[in-house]
Amino acid sequence: MRITSRKPALSGLAALGVVALFAGCAPAPEEGGDTKAPVVSDFLPCMVSDAGGFDDKSFNQLGYEGLVKAADELGVKEKHVESATATDFKPNLTSLVDQGCNLIITVGFALAEATAESAKANPDINYVSIDDTIDLDFDGKTDVPNVKPIVFDTAQAAFLAGYLSAGVSETGKVGTYGGMQFPTVTIFMDGLAQGVAHYNKEKGAKVEIVGWNTETQKGVFSGTFSAGTQPLTDAQNLIDAGVDVLLPVGGPIYQSAAAAIRDSGKEIALIGVDADVFVTDPSVADLLLTSVLKGIDVGVEEAVLKAGRDEFDVTPFVGTLENDGVGLAEFHDWADKVPAELQDELDKLREDIISGDVKVTSYLAG
Repeated sequence: MRITSRKPALSGLAALGVVALFAGCAPAPEEGGDTKAPVVSDFLPCMVSDAGGFDDKSFNQLGYEGLVKAADELGVKEKHVESATATDFKPNLTSLVDQGCNLIITVGFALAEATAESAKANPDINYVSIDDTIDLDFDGKTDVPNVKPIVFDTAQAAFLAGYLSAGVSETGKVGTYGGMQFPTVTIFMDGLAQGVAHYNKEKGAKVEIVGWNTETQKGVFSGTFSAGTQPLTDAQNLIDAGVDVLLPVGGPIYQSAAAAIRDSGKEIALIGVDADVFVTDPSVADLLLTSVLKGIDVGVEEAVLKAGRDEFDVTPFVGTLENDGVGLAEFHDWADKVPAELQDELDKLREDIISGDVKVTSYLAG
């Protein structure tokens, strides 16, 4: 099994800065909005994807869906541009500025530097950054005053997924791997591992995590956020190691994991990320135990509605279990395989995380 590591993208000091940044975070976005102020004249909301593209069945697609829904409600047109590689970020942003966009949404932490540069150069345009705080100097503040960060403490929902995975695993091994080692990826893996550890503590069990070590911050990463040979090989290696629940974190790499599961001929549960992959990609629906959800579509929709009615607010939003910014999808085809008592334990665990009785650590929560 190929194990890789790199220096964490956020140091301890930087993580503290992120916690400080969200000390006064905004309340949860409410689907559909709650204001009917007049629409700004010539309002044009726009979006730039990361290299995953808008058909990734994941966070780019969710962002796009939120944009389209809000534009339809406002009765305005929208523009969106897709990035094939990182070299497209800056020219795509420049193109949207030149086309007169009033609001520009960048989807994914990979666009952080390009977003900061564009926002600084265009202070009269509002920006929304999905999955990055735009705190490039790690001082606990968003670097540019016209950028609203929308991020998600997915460790909380992944904790539930870890507990669930440990509860349904028959081999006693739960696997995970990522596209690339960035905080927005490893936050899922850390949460999953914490959930498995909590299950072991509560049940006196010895379920293992394969593919990620929270203490050393080392694990399996494919080096890409696209489906392909390496994500397939990484999934196969984890399956060969005996896992029967698998969480791939990296947009379309779940497609490679699904292919590896089918090739194995074994009953292995797949866990999706960001969107409810059962809904966004029916081709893998029969494999899915659940998905760890981010409310990206709702967050984008609310930001566009407010900007379109001249009520844009740059206060950061961090999604949690408490505000329904993160969560677990339904079990769908797996529902009959999840014991009722395990579901009851998950319900109680969710409330304990919200109340603080159970602590989930992440770079967004400390």
